[in-house]
Amino acid sequence: MGDFNIFHHMPWSSTYSIYFFTIGISAALFFFSALSWFWEEFRSLRHSAFYVSFVLLAISGALLIGDLSQPLRFLNIMNPAYLNFTSPLAWGGLNLMSFGAVSVAYFFMMRKNDEAISRKLAVVGSLLALGLPIYTGFDLTVHQNRPVWNTPLMPVLFVALSLVSGAAVASFLAGGTEKLQVMLRRFMLWTAGAVGAMLVSLLGTTAYGGVGPELTFMFMTSGTLGTIFIGIGILLGTAAPIALLLAPFGKQQQGMMIAAALLLVGGMALRYSILVGGQIVQIYF
Repeated sequence: MGDFNIFHHMPWSSTYSIYFFTIGISAALFFFSALSWFWEEFRSLRHSAFYVSFVLLAISGALLIGDLSQPLRFLNIMNPAYLNFTSPLAWGGLNLMSFGAVSVAYFFMMRKNDEAISRKLAVVGSLLALGLPIYTGFDLTVHQNRPVWNTPLMPVLFVALSLVSGAAVASFLAGGTEKLQVMLRRFMLWTAGAVGAMLVSLLGTTAYGGVGPELTFMFMTSGTLGTIFIGIGILLGTAAPIALLLAPFGKQQQGMMIAAALLLVGGMALRYSILVGGQIVQIYF
């Protein structure tokens, strides 16, 4: 075991980790904007969260288009004649396009102060937003020969990462609104705890899953990738913010801001590590 034979390239470039990061935050911020129609504490986030969500959605789309060898082929997504509905990629593209269309409609209804239609679009948009991180995790978990990816945890993990990163950004947009800060602190604390629990499970099943998973575990917990995954992603970006939010200082605005910044750094590090870690064994063996 461990004999090197040929070097391969990673089919999924690190650009996708940035896409995972931006689209997850975009989905969560739309959700927080939608909550403002049903939960008074989130009212002050209604417009700011949506605007940042839409900007990040546009950036995410640009990242995907830029990764295509022929970028104009993204137009095929809008042409039913080119869609293969047995492919998960087709459904992912439709989810993304539908979310964008609902976001545009939501914007115009908010501008018109049409509360009834805005509420309905908020619900529809939230369901489509939920589908974005679920699809991201599903797109990874269907790869049977990728030890870290091939687990039912992936869709749930990406939903939790989306919520914790979105809540971290929302805490910067919330300003000094005390009740909203309390709600966002709870979101960050509980979703970060869920992420931590899933990461422990992921590490355990990878460490004792056979030759491929064990090699993946070795790469992800040592060297440069180990520093990013364990040091930044788990310790600095997940465990430290949880400890900070549980402390009295974490209930203050300054403490929350520090925790939010750490969660964002950790969220990006985890997405990068999972993306690269799932492919790294096949580079060498």
